[in-house]
Amino acid sequence: MQTPAFKEITIPILPSRAINETLAFYQALGFTVTYGQQRPNPYVVIKLRGIELHFFALKQLQPENNFSTCYIIVQDIDALYQSFREGIRGLLGKLPLRGIPRINPLKDIPSYAVRQFIVVDPSGSYIRIGEPIPKTDSLVYPENGLASQSDRSSLEYALELGIRLADAKGDFLAAAQVLDKALAADDKQNSLASLRALVLRADLAIRLKEPHLAVSLLAEADELITTFTDQSLLKEELRLMNELRSLLV
Repeated sequence: MQTPAFKEITIPILPSRAINETLAFYQALGFTVTYGQQRPNPYVVIKLRGIELHFFALKQLQPENNFSTCYIIVQDIDALYQSFREGIRGLLGKLPLRGIPRINPLKDIPSYAVRQFIVVDPSGSYIRIGEPIPKTDSLVYPENGLASQSDRSSLEYALELGIRLADAKGDFLAAAQVLDKALAADDKQNSLASLRALVLRADLAIRLKEPHLAVSLLAEADELITTFTDQSLLKEELRLMNELRSLLV
């Protein structure tokens, strides 16, 4: 009889400033509790699909100073993202894009080889969730000792840097400044890059509490869309625009 292959797994163990608060948040996302203890220290285990997370109590934790994070690789990320959005909206009555807790928009990040979104929980832990996509070489930073590409436009460079600053580092203002400079010099020769830059900048305007600017940027994006002969290529951009508009209502 052949012995089944052993499957190795990694389980993140994250801090929680209040276990009940943590459980309420993750249960709203669809997780179920599979283990819990109060002594010798509060500790819980939660699961959803193939995702398992452990939490230990750390009452003195300050969420804004929490650097805990983990990365979760999943399949069917779009469905998971939508269910998380619905769960957070049901719990909080809104979809926060900044502050703690929050959920970042789902987007493709080819330089990271993932389609990704981020959930920041009430204790400030970053839960990064991605589904693999084909990788492209970075335009911003050298990789594996090789120089970054030099044959791409400054707008494409700004797009990658803006996404890295906003969604990896959480520096929305710096990302907005990078994009503003690139958009000001944009000659619209690469219409798709221009559209993506406008949508990302609108996303940042919402996170920076500039709704009127977001409306203006989305209107500019709408105008640019009319210049495309095949709008079926814009499925992802249209999805993001609709999602952003829903946050402006």
